[in-house]
Amino acid sequence: MHSPTRHHNPDREPTGGSCCAPSRSDTAQPAPAPLTASPVAGMTSALVRLPGGQFWMGSEDRDCYPADGEGPVRPVRVSRFAIASHTVTNAEFAQFASATGYLTDAERYGWSYVFAGFLPAALRRNAHRPDPTPWWCAVPGATWWAPEGPGSDIDARADHPVVHVSWRDAQAYCAWAGVRLPSEAEWEYAARGGVEHARYPWGDEPEDEGCYRANIFRGRFPTHNTAADGYSGTAPVEAFAPNAFGLYQMVGNVWEWCADHWSTDHLLGLAVDPRGPADGETRVLRGGSYLCHDSYCNRYRVAARIHNSPDSSSGNTGFRVAA
Repeated sequence: MHSPTRHHNPDREPTGGSCCAPSRSDTAQPAPAPLTASPVAGMTSALVRLPGGQFWMGSEDRDCYPADGEGPVRPVRVSRFAIASHTVTNAEFAQFASATGYLTDAERYGWSYVFAGFLPAALRRNAHRPDPTPWWCAVPGATWWAPEGPGSDIDARADHPVVHVSWRDAQAYCAWAGVRLPSEAEWEYAARGGVEHARYPWGDEPEDEGCYRANIFRGRFPTHNTAADGYSGTAPVEAFAPNAFGLYQMVGNVWEWCADHWSTDHLLGLAVDPRGPADGETRVLRGGSYLCHDSYCNRYRVAARIHNSPDSSSGNTGFRVAA
């Protein structure tokens, strides 16, 4: 499918991650208790070993937002590492929650953000909607096991990515499973699959009609989604063909937390295993989600990035692990 021409109006584009993954205001909730590591406990997704090496990170693409700090394009070298072939699924996260009794930030706060299009009219009318992104509704009772709030479930979504998980929740899972979150540099190296300077994991060209490569919003965001790729929300983690490294859905489906604190200051020379700044208020997310479309913002490109507070959660945010 050829994408419609995108007329970018920078005044309508909110800064940070609010359009793509809304931020939760800090209400000084206590941090989750640390968990004892149990190496690869509950891990069922395969870890793909990558050799590492030097690549060109970032983009100066026509769809870049200056505030996102995608550029400049710069040389980066990563050491060998392993990364999961797909994002953590509901079934995998359920094993963790059952084994530990862990409560996610969404459960502890009592609410999380849900896309308005998934909700009945009465709930949409009464829900708090962050300005200027009214397609997000703060829904009491929305959690990883009730993604659209009370009355919803994941019974038919065991192989879908877990959502409504914060960065802190992802860290807790990693501590239990004996793995870690990928660095932002590792994530982009993995997403590119060895294809240099490309916009997407498969190259520069948009998808062909009827040959869909990612789970994104089809139609006109946010009011009309044709779901032509088969999914209006999350898709099974292996629903689309993997990239050249054998990694599934590095773009689309759900935003993925990375380890790094957010920064838009990048070294111009060669950076070796960059890990981001030592501190900061927000963490990096990569990959875009099922709500991405270039009729609003084209952030399902491999270089696109947003950030959010580590306690924030939404129905289009998940994670994959590395080692």
